[in-house]
Amino acid sequence: MTTGQHRTTEPGTGPEDSERLPSLAEQMADQLGGWRGLVESSIPVVVFVIANILGELRPAVIASVAVGLLIAGLRLAQRRPVRHAVNGLVGIGFGAAIAWRTGDERDFYLPGILYGIGYGLALLVSAAIRQPLVGWIWSVLVAKGRSEWRDDPRLVRTFTQLTVLWGVVWLAKVGVQAGLYLAHQDTALGVARLALGYPPYALLLLITVWTVRRVTRGAAAPEPLPGA
Repeated sequence: MTTGQHRTTEPGTGPEDSERLPSLAEQMADQLGGWRGLVESSIPVVVFVIANILGELRPAVIASVAVGLLIAGLRLAQRRPVRHAVNGLVGIGFGAAIAWRTGDERDFYLPGILYGIGYGLALLVSAAIRQPLVGWIWSVLVAKGRSEWRDDPRLVRTFTQLTVLWGVVWLAKVGVQAGLYLAHQDTALGVARLALGYPPYALLLLITVWTVRRVTRGAAAPEPLPGA
């Protein structure tokens, strides 16, 4: 790199910002809530599926909501972050309310299916109009609100490709759940909800963090000297 040139910084950092970008493992742990967050967010759904197989719908709804509230309460009592517990509780609450009202156990999963369809379409639309949603989410969650990546064609292209990947995977997994919902495969729908929940999300998150860090580090590499 020649004298007087500045290195291209990673998205969310600047010459005046000496804080390092969180490592891949740290970013993964934060977004997933660690192993405890993964387990706790899945427990209410597991409880619903098992209780509904062994008994009736309404006791299963009550059990899943009670477990979700218990998990959130324990986190509050331990002064731990409750973001993941609250997010899971909101999703469980909407599904439980609809299933309770209709008396149809598969409606427990309906809000998640509708949310997944909307989220997948929003991702693809944002990529089509060159405002990739994954890039903006990166700005909020990782880059402390900064959006310098918009000025870097490589990062715009990278975030657009990642956004398309997220949208396609999201619609594919919600498509499986929607098919089971329409086919009245209630137990299979519960299993699919668990299997297609965190595993694809974790894989997409890993790909995203690794790809963005690879692109930004490549951009920050020193330029070869003339004649080298």
